[in-house]
Amino acid sequence: MKKNLLLTVWIVLILLTISTALVSNLTIATTVSTIIILVLSAIKFLGVSFYFMEMRSAHIFWKYSIFIYLFVVIGIIIFILK
Repeated sequence: MKKNLLLTVWIVLILLTISTALVSNLTIATTVSTIIILVLSAIKFLGVSFYFMEMRSAHIFWKYSIFIYLFVVIGIIIFILK
């Protein structure tokens, strides 16, 4: 894999982390900020797992299991918050 791609993904992950910190300090509704933070965290989770854990070259079962895990965890968190 190209080092430029990994560097780009790393920079995007840093920007998403900074965005998460900024959203947490906003004075918007708690539910809206929670959903925004969950979406940003999901993007970071997918970025780390597919680019730094080499899930892009894994078996299709593992790719689907990552997405299923992500949707289940986010669904449970949203269900608990409501």
